[in-house]
Amino acid sequence: MRMGVEEEFHILEVESGLLVPRADAVLRRLPRRTFTRELHQSTVESNSGVHASLAGLYADLTRTRRRLDAAASSLGLAVAAAGTAPLAPGVCGHPTADARYRHMVEEYRQVADEQLICGAQVHVDIPDRDTAVGVMCAVSPWLPVLLALSASSPFWQGTDTGYASWRTLLWQRWPTAGPVGCFADAADYDAAVDDMVRTGVISDPGMIYYDIRPSAHLPTLELRICDACPRAETVVLVAGLFRALVTEALELRAAGAAVCDGRHEWLRGASWRAARSGLEGALVDPVTHREAPAADVVRGLLARLRPALEAHGDWETVSDLTGAALAEGSAAERMRRTAREEDLLACTDLLIAETRGERRRRGQAPVARGKVPRFVAGTAGSGAPEVLGS
Repeated sequence: MRMGVEEEFHILEVESGLLVPRADAVLRRLPRRTFTRELHQSTVESNSGVHASLAGLYADLTRTRRRLDAAASSLGLAVAAAGTAPLAPGVCGHPTADARYRHMVEEYRQVADEQLICGAQVHVDIPDRDTAVGVMCAVSPWLPVLLALSASSPFWQGTDTGYASWRTLLWQRWPTAGPVGCFADAADYDAAVDDMVRTGVISDPGMIYYDIRPSAHLPTLELRICDACPRAETVVLVAGLFRALVTEALELRAAGAAVCDGRHEWLRGASWRAARSGLEGALVDPVTHREAPAADVVRGLLARLRPALEAHGDWETVSDLTGAALAEGSAAERMRRTAREEDLLACTDLLIAETRGERRRRGQAPVARGKVPRFVAGTAGSGAPEVLGS
């Protein structure tokens, strides 16, 4: 079962840490097959290759980040993968020159104006749309746990919001964002999407922003709940867990087991809890629907998915990355710690460094890259992979 990742990055002025509308200038120095524009000119998106292994995905993500960093650096800029930029202004005012984006800005006004957020989306192969819709329902209860692992947006307009993922709260203002309901099959899902388009609330199916959805243009199931992650290792962790969740759901469907109880009303609250707490507080346990320490819920998910992870050869990698994530805390906590000890500009520097694969603070010389995960060995130079969406 193959997977791919889309990552969004903020474009920053190095000295001030502020967002700058220079996406087109950066993209002119990059291959359009891999990199593309977003709603605002302060954001660029990368599309990974399609991979069967976490090792291949990690090598791809780090290689792509280096290319993007080099292009930005050549213009005196930097890029950062995080849900929000700590020093982002309230309104950017520089939408990308595109008819669709222009319509979004005119129709949704401040919601679109403040779309200064970045996410990471994971695609996993799925046999057909009926299967995608069934699996979507089965894995939805566990998505807030993946959000907590990715949380990287505690700051907004220079202020600590009190949330680990303020991006989630900003994102959920769109009319189709948030947890997805339960659907009988693909026809049922597609009819609901068509109804939404006919109401004029959205202009096209591409504006379905549920936390998870069948891709509109690929034979995949797409995870959309997560913040962009400063560390590529976190993206790999989320991708490994998501693929295992899909694998488990497929096996349950094949065995004729019930995969969903049809009740997703509680998921919005669970997502809010994950956005508020990250890994540092409590989450809603998907099994008991009760509050539980985040570490316990994450370990419960890991244990549940061990058979699926072992089937893909991912158990050791995902287990190691999970242990590291729980020991070091979320990106949101690392950002807060840096801001407390220094300031928000140092926090921005931390994001830039982690996006590059470095571990450093403002005023310190760059240190060696963080410990290279064991699963990276032997993954270099496999040629140009098939690109997600190509």
